[in-house]
Amino acid sequence: MIEKAPKAEASGRIAEYLVTPEYADALRKANNDYLYWDKVKYHTPDGIKPEDFWSVIKLSRFLQARFLGFPCCSVRYIETPAIREDLHEFDMNFGGSLSSGGPISGKYRQYYLVSSIMEEAIASSQMEGANTTRKVAKEMLRKQKKPKDQSQQMILNNYNTIIYLANKKDEPLSTDLLLDVHRHITEKTLDNPENEGRFRTDDSIVVQNGVTGEIVHRPPAWNQIVPSVSAICSFVNDEKDFIHPIIKAIILHFMISYLHPFVDGNGRTARSLFYWYMLKKGYWLTEFLSISRVIYRSKARYEKSFLYTEADEMDLTYFLLYNLDVMRKAFVELQIYLERKAVEESALLEYRIPGINERQAHIIKIVGEKSNNILISKELERVLNVSVKTVRSDLETLVKLGLLERVPMNKRLVGYAKSAAFEERLREIRGN
Repeated sequence: MIEKAPKAEASGRIAEYLVTPEYADALRKANNDYLYWDKVKYHTPDGIKPEDFWSVIKLSRFLQARFLGFPCCSVRYIETPAIREDLHEFDMNFGGSLSSGGPISGKYRQYYLVSSIMEEAIASSQMEGANTTRKVAKEMLRKQKKPKDQSQQMILNNYNTIIYLANKKDEPLSTDLLLDVHRHITEKTLDNPENEGRFRTDDSIVVQNGVTGEIVHRPPAWNQIVPSVSAICSFVNDEKDFIHPIIKAIILHFMISYLHPFVDGNGRTARSLFYWYMLKKGYWLTEFLSISRVIYRSKARYEKSFLYTEADEMDLTYFLLYNLDVMRKAFVELQIYLERKAVEESALLEYRIPGINERQAHIIKIVGEKSNNILISKELERVLNVSVKTVRSDLETLVKLGLLERVPMNKRLVGYAKSAAFEERLREIRGN
């Protein structure tokens, strides 16, 4: 749990401290780093008690804050210099003009997209308890296998929901859309299927520490859900009172998580809606970021950002700063991934031989590097971003060249694997 802060005073003495030059640097640093009481008490300047310095900080933040009201709670936040800097960087890198000629344009766009959605679906599910490996999960998604257990079903649901929401980005947020998202997210994973796409109807749901069992969050009463969801929808759809879209997306994430309107699947639903709103507002690069993977690795900080917000009278700035940091790290990871793929693409030149098109060269590279791979046309359709008919034609061409051989999978499905004479035929085709 988060240490409870002392009650802030609003006396004339505190107002005097606010404009005292000796405390200006310490105050600026505390606000730039947005420290909570548990750290402020160790960074208090000489000449003032920690409790009084905390009151000074609280007053300075209160004077800068923007306030938002919902039936279930009132929240506030500050656009700190760090937040404004991040927003500027994301505006420069996540939106419009980069869609052509940018880091993910051209022939491999669909390949990157599918891989990123898989990573996001897996990590978001693992955060909620899905117990399976990335390798097994990716194989299930790529080969469109039927989920073997609840964990795999959660991942498939997340994957399908992200794709579904990408096609809904031009719609306004509504109660029906929210319920539909939850229905997609929780399909075949709840103890009671009737709870899929339905708000909870009592106050028995609490958020507990997974280790100690301690209750860390009691959601608002169930009878506040419908009016609060209606207010959240109005807030999200409002175009008149401008709030930066990234800040609004993060607030949407927080409000759904805080309200906890469902018996299960609240976190996955909230993170999915964050993606939806970012795409809706033109931040197309978001679709290629695996944000949940970064959150999963820093889950304690993620949970603490919620706790700080609640402990500090619903100050959302803690949650904003954490999520912007996650986005920054996810973007860096995407850049590293793209650089690696650029090197791999250069390596593809080795497989470009007379009579072989670029797609076929890519297939040859896959089987050349992973001898045990069995390829199916449906999987390659997503990787190569062409129709199944085109993929099948490419595969059959490579069979005729002696580079691949057919592998019966069942009565209807045929796979393709590296032929026994692969290396020899490759040398012959190359003419060396």
